[in-house]
Amino acid sequence: MRLLVALALAALAASACAPAQAATLPTEVGIRIHYSRFMLERIEVPANVPITFTIVNDDPIEHEWLIGGAAFHNRHRTGTEPAHGDRPDEVSLAPMETKLTTLTFAPGTYTFICHFPAHEAYGMVGVLVGKR
Repeated sequence: MRLLVALALAALAASACAPAQAATLPTEVGIRIHYSRFMLERIEVPANVPITFTIVNDDPIEHEWLIGGAAFHNRHRTGTEPAHGDRPDEVSLAPMETKLTTLTFAPGTYTFICHFPAHEAYGMVGVLVGKR
């Protein structure tokens, strides 16, 4: 009997200590831009699953939501694209506009930034983690 209780307790402890599974992470994420800030600065989503983002620009000025790795952002820091709209990882938003985009992430860490002049320096930066 003691062996059964010990095994049951061990199984319970193992399941309680297991990392959160990707199924408990969101597949729909809302990001609000307000006072030139992303209201979600850190997001965890399941890797290899489509994630739909609803991005709302509450500001009276334009913003963008660009997500990717270091090389992606280096291109945009020195690039000349005034607007984005045909790529799911590059979203431009007019004042008071809402847009949806869907992306699938490999496991890893990604940065989202508004690259309009001085917006990144002001703090329009966030991190997304694709978790297994």
